[in-house]
Amino acid sequence: MRKLIGTVFRKEMKDHLRDRRSVTSALAGPLIGPVIFAVMFTVMASWFREGKPLEVSIIGRENAPSLMAFLQRQGATLADAPADYEAQIQAGKLDAVLIIPSDYGKDFSSGHTASVQLVVDNSRNQARSTVRRLTSLLQGYSGMLGAERLFARGVAPELATPVRVDEVDLATPERMAANVLNIIPIFLVFAAFMGGMNVAIDAMAGERERGSLEPLLLNPVHRGAVVTGKWLTTVVLACVAIGVCLGAFLLAVKSVPLQDLGVKARFDAAAVLGMLATVVPLAFFASAGQMLVSTYARSFKEAQTYIQLLLLLPMLPGMLLAVSPIQSQLWMYIVPVFGQQLLIGEVMRGQAVGPIPFLLGVVGCAAAAAGCLMLTTRLLAEERIIFGRA
Repeated sequence: MRKLIGTVFRKEMKDHLRDRRSVTSALAGPLIGPVIFAVMFTVMASWFREGKPLEVSIIGRENAPSLMAFLQRQGATLADAPADYEAQIQAGKLDAVLIIPSDYGKDFSSGHTASVQLVVDNSRNQARSTVRRLTSLLQGYSGMLGAERLFARGVAPELATPVRVDEVDLATPERMAANVLNIIPIFLVFAAFMGGMNVAIDAMAGERERGSLEPLLLNPVHRGAVVTGKWLTTVVLACVAIGVCLGAFLLAVKSVPLQDLGVKARFDAAAVLGMLATVVPLAFFASAGQMLVSTYARSFKEAQTYIQLLLLLPMLPGMLLAVSPIQSQLWMYIVPVFGQQLLIGEVMRGQAVGPIPFLLGVVGCAAAAAGCLMLTTRLLAEERIIFGRA
């Protein structure tokens, strides 16, 4: 039996490695995630980079000389706002405009609350860093003046703050990075499905459409050996795609200036091995499921349609975990796809999960893969499947 499986496996590997376009597309697909990650986070880092000077456009600078002096001491560069400042803010040419009304000095001198206006467009993500820094400076200036006014009247400034909250953040750099880099588990799981997709379709639906499946089954080879050999070929390419995707992500994490976003991502050998141990078992289930679908489909094109819809499966749990954090339960790790994405997130956060979640993930994927392979073997015993009849 092992010899027969090895023979089918070698035959399938030779056939698929000859098709360089198919192999190239199978390996290029998993690179989509790292490329998107590198571009997106590089752009975001340029928006939120704290080192660049704060440029503030102002209307009515002469109405608040002390505020202007304070902003300049904090390193802000002041400029007069143009007449069409609203249009320029909406067009993205200005991040924000500070308006000092003419009655600001009167209210300020009389000890009343002096109002200013900050004109922004909150729909523009790239302006948020400037708005956040400017708002922080204005709040700091207001707090400083409030304390000085209380002190001048003989009142201790502490009386205005009866309770002070000091936040103690227990989050490690790995956990903070995992919250920001939550797209990595989604694309790693996606690579497990993407890598062997073309091989699974061609190995079953493609061979049947070319008329080469029937002669293969006429040989004295057990149908289970045929299915297993083809499945192992699909698994190998899926695992290669996972390795390519993970390697590209590691390069992207090192090259992207994540520190400008306040993120310190550190993927050591233990984290990399943990992610591989989590995702590789999923390749066994993904390949078996794709072979089952391509065997059931009546044509190559129909198999492509079904499996492309199947690619939505790894996206759904990742999106659910991103928008609605779930407290992990032990039974969740045995659920294929969902358990893998949950476990990768915990590995990236540096949590000590122990061996049981990894073992449950392997058991869940192995059981699901075995079920798919058994159903695929049974389908090959039906005439309507072998000859493509409706």
